[in-house]
Amino acid sequence: MEVSAARLHKPVKIPGPDHPISVAPHAKRVRVKFNGVVVADSSRTLVMHEGGYPLVFYIPRADVDGSLLVRTEHSTYCPYKGDASYFSIRVGERTSENAIWSYETPFDAVAPIKEYLAFYAARVDSIEEI
Repeated sequence: MEVSAARLHKPVKIPGPDHPISVAPHAKRVRVKFNGVVVADSSRTLVMHEGGYPLVFYIPRADVDGSLLVRTEHSTYCPYKGDASYFSIRVGERTSENAIWSYETPFDAVAPIKEYLAFYAARVDSIEEI
């Protein structure tokens, strides 16, 4: 089902059988490292299953070292989730550009991911389930 969001002037799609999305607490602790430093460590991670895409871990902002993040101007739009903001990670002399995304005002269907951050696995050293 597709409806137009007048205030956004962008299409909004509702998850359903053709594009299922679920968000649930993850049973394991998740730790993210970059340049040998722990950037995130959480036992309160959410896991998103979306259609045929790989699982995505969403980590609460409180469990991420915000001093290592730099907000960027980059943004993207998902008709199922909304507008995504991006952050780079800076540790020592290394920077990973736009390594993190966040839906700061997600659509109702994925409201639990508000105040959570997700990491691109290819832009960090590791995302470990402990």
